[in-house]
Amino acid sequence: MSVLSQFVWSVADTLRGPYQEAEYGSVILPFTVLRRLECVMEPHREVMAEIISQYPGDQQRRTHLKLKTRTPDNAGLNFWTTSNYTLEKALQDPKNLAANLIDYVSGFSSNLDVFKSFDFENVLSTLDVRDRLSPVVKHFQKIDLSPETVSNADMGDLFENLIYRFAESANDGAGQFYTPRDVVRLLIDLVYAEDTEALRDRGRVRSIYDPTVGTGGMLTVADEHLHDLNPSASTALFGQEINPRTYAICKADLLIKGQDPTNVRQGDTLVVDRFKDRKFDYVLSNPPFGTDWKAVASEVTDEHERGGQGRFAPGLPGIGDAAMLFLLHVASKMRDVDENGCGGKAGIVLNGSPLFTGGAESGPSKIRGHMLEQDLVEAIVALPNDMFYNTGIPTYLWILSNAKPTERKGTVQLIDATGLGSKLPKSIGSKRVEISDDARTSIVQAFASREASDISKIFENRDFAYWTITVERPLRLKFQCTAARIADVADHKTLGKIPDLVEALGSFGEQVYLNREDFLHDIGKHLRECSVTLTAAQRKALWQTIGEHDDDADICRYTSGPHKGKIEPDPALRDTENIPFGWGGHPKTHDAAQETIAAYFEAEVKPHVPDAWVDKTKTGYEIPFTRHFYRYNPPRPLEKIDADLNRVVSEIMKMLREVEA
Repeated sequence: MSVLSQFVWSVADTLRGPYQEAEYGSVILPFTVLRRLECVMEPHREVMAEIISQYPGDQQRRTHLKLKTRTPDNAGLNFWTTSNYTLEKALQDPKNLAANLIDYVSGFSSNLDVFKSFDFENVLSTLDVRDRLSPVVKHFQKIDLSPETVSNADMGDLFENLIYRFAESANDGAGQFYTPRDVVRLLIDLVYAEDTEALRDRGRVRSIYDPTVGTGGMLTVADEHLHDLNPSASTALFGQEINPRTYAICKADLLIKGQDPTNVRQGDTLVVDRFKDRKFDYVLSNPPFGTDWKAVASEVTDEHERGGQGRFAPGLPGIGDAAMLFLLHVASKMRDVDENGCGGKAGIVLNGSPLFTGGAESGPSKIRGHMLEQDLVEAIVALPNDMFYNTGIPTYLWILSNAKPTERKGTVQLIDATGLGSKLPKSIGSKRVEISDDARTSIVQAFASREASDISKIFENRDFAYWTITVERPLRLKFQCTAARIADVADHKTLGKIPDLVEALGSFGEQVYLNREDFLHDIGKHLRECSVTLTAAQRKALWQTIGEHDDDADICRYTSGPHKGKIEPDPALRDTENIPFGWGGHPKTHDAAQETIAAYFEAEVKPHVPDAWVDKTKTGYEIPFTRHFYRYNPPRPLEKIDADLNRVVSEIMKMLREVEA
């Protein structure tokens, strides 16, 4: 594949000069699509011409063409061209080459409108003006992209490799369109792992959907793997893509496979779900890592606020990373559970942030809570670092299901595959590691067996739930108008501007007050005598500036408002505690919150701070993946460290003696 990709991309040598490096892809991608289409149509040109002349309507042509070109391994063509041109024939009239190619592309059936997304007529005109059209056409005319030579899967790899090269040359996030095939195969194997018997059923069409479809690579691998399990299986592939070039490639690729081209739709998945009224058997996705959602914040927030009618009702993540929005979307697109207890499954590639970002009752925590409380998370697999072309950060595969088998209900399996990567002979961008076939088999077996091991652990859903309690302590303040405290008042942005206040405080004396009300009474009287008047806000700022914590001081209490008479907490002493569901053997239920928190507080907090109390309680969810697989590596023995140091010192002394000699 790398040899073919290099040969296709080598046309860049012809473009160099009149074209900038960042422009190469705009020429290479549409010509690759055109040549692939041409090679697919080539054996059927006579049949195609016969059907076009015999049937005037698109539907009739499509039906009869599929019937005439169908084989045991192929669903048959459902596109055509009314033009008699090929690249070879167009080259025979060099003076009209651009016009011939425009005629060629314009003759494609209406369902093959992908060249509009490439602005191909403009590409041809520009090549012609820059005197590069003929050599480019000659280059592509020599490449054999027939299905017999280049399989659908290999063609998908070629498209994605070209997209990667294009993005890299344009410095445009190389790799965001390209999911490594070892990752795709592992994800699909995990999604299919417990469905192999159902997948052999001949009676249903299986729908597979990718909301960030790119060039369709995941769909291609998923489709081929399903047909490996069941050669007679029927599949329907669906995808949505925001990028016009990758959308065009995906649509052409699926059309060649005999899929319905209207099942690939362009648009931003987070803004508009192009398959709003449809759900699917399998959902696969590798959304872009670390992409913010500022540009679509209005639409996403509106959908969130619609509540149960929106995909994002459970919560919103931080604006800087849209990963959890894609997680919610993927979960929402799994088909509903039927009367036989069968539902949908999904697999999504995510970075580490969806596991732990956000405290209790934050947007990310609420999203995790929704996924866990609805029992949608079947497994999470940690991949080795350096698996992707554009990032070396930790990545995870989330396997979702809304119809878990009985033995998995209420549980989540964590699989640590970080140590199962193999070094590549040569890095490709940031990708230095791959998952070998043997490693993939080991991971899938660990998932399917559902047995605890060094790399696999099973948890109850609520093992990841906790309560965050706010622990308050009484406000106890000592007041004394020392020179240092008066200086703080003078430097205060508000108090320092009040006429005569500093002077009045200087004449108040340095008596120590351990009761706030006594201090406020006496200082208020003194200030009035000095003709200094303070507002309520200024009065509060004054005692906050002069007061300092003292354990021997009297407890401060609210003197007004709804909390009048109650103990006032000290913000400086405020603390939080996280209490896991099930602490101390209590039930892992929401109803057990009060008794669990009370028991924890009495055992873990009261002995250390007897005057503390619990103010607020929030429920949170976190999946501390690395903590559960942490392995302690003891430090080297001191004797070995000393021996190494002595050896190094001896070597240094020997070199110094040689220098002196």
